[in-house]
Amino acid sequence: MFKKVIYLSLSISILQIGISEAQQLSIDQQYRATPTKINNLVHTKLDVRFDYTNQFLNGKEWITLQPHFYPTDSLRLDAKGMDIKQVSLVNGQQLVPLKYSYDNNSLLIKLDRNYLGNEKYTVYLDYTAKPNLLKAQGSAAINDAKGLYFINPDERTPNKPRQIWTQGETEASSAWFPTIDRPNQKTTAEISMTVLDNYVSLSNGALSNQQKNSDGTRTDTWTMDLPHAPYLFMMAVGDFKIYQDKYNNIPVDYYLEPKYAPYAKDIFGKTPAMMDFYSKTLGVPYPWNKYAQIVCRDYVSGAMENTSATLHGEHVQKTKRELLDDNQEGTIAHELFHQWFGDLVTAESWSNLTMNESFATFGEVIWREHDGGKDRGDKSRFEKLQSYLKSTKNGKSPTLARYYYHDKEDMFDNISYAKGSLILYALKEQMGDEAFYQSLKKYLTDNSFKTGEPQQLRLAMEEVTGKDWAPYFNQWYYQGGHPILKITTRNGENSVILNVAQIQDSTVQTFQLPLAVDIYTKNGKIRQTFQLNRRNAQFMIPLPAAVEFIDIDPEKTLVGQIQIDKSDADYLYQYEHAPSFANRVGAIAYASKNPTNTISQQILTKALADTDADLAATAIQGLDLSNPAVRKSAEKTILALAEKSEASVIRASAIQKLAQTKDKKYKSLILNAVADKSYMVIASSIMAIKSAYPDQLQQSLKRIDPDATEYLKALITELSKS
Repeated sequence: MFKKVIYLSLSISILQIGISEAQQLSIDQQYRATPTKINNLVHTKLDVRFDYTNQFLNGKEWITLQPHFYPTDSLRLDAKGMDIKQVSLVNGQQLVPLKYSYDNNSLLIKLDRNYLGNEKYTVYLDYTAKPNLLKAQGSAAINDAKGLYFINPDERTPNKPRQIWTQGETEASSAWFPTIDRPNQKTTAEISMTVLDNYVSLSNGALSNQQKNSDGTRTDTWTMDLPHAPYLFMMAVGDFKIYQDKYNNIPVDYYLEPKYAPYAKDIFGKTPAMMDFYSKTLGVPYPWNKYAQIVCRDYVSGAMENTSATLHGEHVQKTKRELLDDNQEGTIAHELFHQWFGDLVTAESWSNLTMNESFATFGEVIWREHDGGKDRGDKSRFEKLQSYLKSTKNGKSPTLARYYYHDKEDMFDNISYAKGSLILYALKEQMGDEAFYQSLKKYLTDNSFKTGEPQQLRLAMEEVTGKDWAPYFNQWYYQGGHPILKITTRNGENSVILNVAQIQDSTVQTFQLPLAVDIYTKNGKIRQTFQLNRRNAQFMIPLPAAVEFIDIDPEKTLVGQIQIDKSDADYLYQYEHAPSFANRVGAIAYASKNPTNTISQQILTKALADTDADLAATAIQGLDLSNPAVRKSAEKTILALAEKSEASVIRASAIQKLAQTKDKKYKSLILNAVADKSYMVIASSIMAIKSAYPDQLQQSLKRIDPDATEYLKALITELSKS
C-alpha cells in the first residue's frame, strides 16, 4: 500500500479539495445555456450485474419520464459506449419494441405516439456498459470520466482489495446507465445490484431488500424515494466493514476496509455533530433518510457528495497513528454540507456550480469556526484566500457564475471553490448571521428537490432583508476579478489621512465595497468603515491621540489584496496587539524573511507560543540559532517544545532546528525521536540524523518500529542511498 510521506513545510499549507490551481483558460464565445427540458425524468429502476472478467456491467433499466411541457414523440438519452440490446415501451405486462438510433454517445428513441405534458410513460432498456473501452476525458478536479470503475477485478495485485465504485460528476453516470445526464434533471430511483454474497454494497437511499441467490450471489435493492440528480447516483461493492453511528434517528454509517475499521470513529466520529450543527444553523433538517461515507481505492477525485452516500478517496482512511499528523475533517465537512447545497438543491447548470461548491467550501469554514473557535475559522478562510490568489494575476480571474467557458470541467477551480466561499462569508458579515441564515433557509425550502442559481439566492435574501442585493451579486457573481488596494497614510494634527487606490488591472472592474479600518492609539482602538466606490479615494479620521498602528480590514473579509508599507515595529505591534490569524501569519512571514533583524527575532520568539501549531512550527524554522542572542532567548523554549509539545508538527520542527546546531547535547533527543508515535516526527528525526550525525543513520533506522518503517519506506530508501 502506497503512503504519502509527511514532510515538514516551512509555510502555511494551502487547503486543497481535490482541485488544482485555477488556470487562465481561453473563454469560448458560445453561451452555455441551461439544457432545455423536453422530457423530465420521473423514476429510474436499475437491475445490474457485474462481469469482473471483462469489466462490464450488464444492466436492465425501466425509466419513467414525462414531457416537460410541449408534446413529444421522441426521447433522447445519454448512453456512453454501450451495447444497446433492446429498447421497448412498457405497456402493462408487454414490452413493445421501439425504433431507435445510437451513435455510441446518444440514444435517440422514437416513441409509439405523441405524449402530452401530463402523460407519463416507461421505457425498458437492456444494455451492457463497457467503461474501460470508453474514451473519456476528466478534469483537474475529477481526473477520469468513465463512470464505473473495477478495482483489482482479477485479484492479481496482492494486498489490494477488489472493489467496484462509480463516479457520476459531471456527466459520467450515463457511462453505466442510460439517462438524461444533466444537473437540471431529478428522479427517484431503485437500484438492484447482484453481488458476490461475501461483499457489501452501498447506494443512495435505504437498503430495502436483500435476496440470496443459489449461485453464491446476493441481490441488494436500494431505494431512493426522493428525487435527485443523475450525477449523484452511486454504487460501491467490496469487502467493507460497517461502523454504525447515528444522528437523532438517522443511520450514520462508515464503510472502511477491514484494516481500518477499528479507526472508523477516529476518522468520521464528528459527523453526527456536523449534521446537528448544519441542521440547526440552516434551519433545515438533514434531508435524507441516512448518511453513509465509504472509502474506496484509486478514486479519481478527492471525494464525492453522492446523495446520502459520500465516497472518499483512500487518503481519508487512516490509522489512529496517522491521524496524529493529519486528518481530512475539512473534506468530511465539505461533502456533508453538499447534502443541502448540491443534493437537496442542485446547481441548475455547470455555469452555476457556485451554488454547489462555493457553499460546500463555506460549510468547511463555518464548521471550523464552530468546532475550533474563531481563530480556526479565520485560518480556514486565510488558506482559501491564498489558494485563490495563487491562481490570479493583477487581480484578474474569471466570473463566479460563468456562462462562457471552454469546457464544463474547467468550472471546478479555485473560483468556484475558494473564492466563492469567501464571497459568501463576506456577504454573511455584511448581512448579519440571522438574516443570512434565514435567507439560506428560504432558498433551500423554496427550491428543495429542484435546482437553483445565484438569482434565486439573491431573491431569497431580498425577501428576508427587504434590501436590494443586486449590486453585490452583479459585482461578485457576474463580474470577475478582485480588488488590489494600495494604501498610504499620512498623520495630520489630531487625525490620520488614508489614501486608497484600487490598482488591479485596468480591465478589472472598479469595486464598490465597505472597508473597515481599526486605528490603534494609546487611548484605545477606533473603528471606522468607509465605502469605496472609485479607483482613488481619500479619507480623514479624527483622532484623540497619536496613531500607534493601523489595521486595514481587521476582520479579514476582503476578497482581495491589500498593499501597505509597514515598519518592523508595525509587524511586532500587529502580532502583539492585533493578533488576527492573518496578521500573525503576516508578521511571522516578514520576520522569517528578515531573521537578522532584532524585531524579527522578537516576533519569532513570541510566536513559539502561538496557539496555532503551524504558526509555532513556522516560527521555529524562522529562527537562526547560530545567532548568540537568538539562541539565548529561544533555545530552551525550542528544546521544551521538542520534548513536550502535543503537536507533532511542532515537535518535528523543533527537532530539525536543534539538529542544525549540531550541538552534542541534543544528540540523544534527536536519536531517540525515531521512537516517537508520530510518523512526521520520525521523518524529521531521521532527516536530522542524516544531516547532523550521518554515522548514526543506519543504526537509527534499525530502531524504527515496523509500521513506521513501512510507512516511511520511500524516505528511508532515499536517505540510505548516500
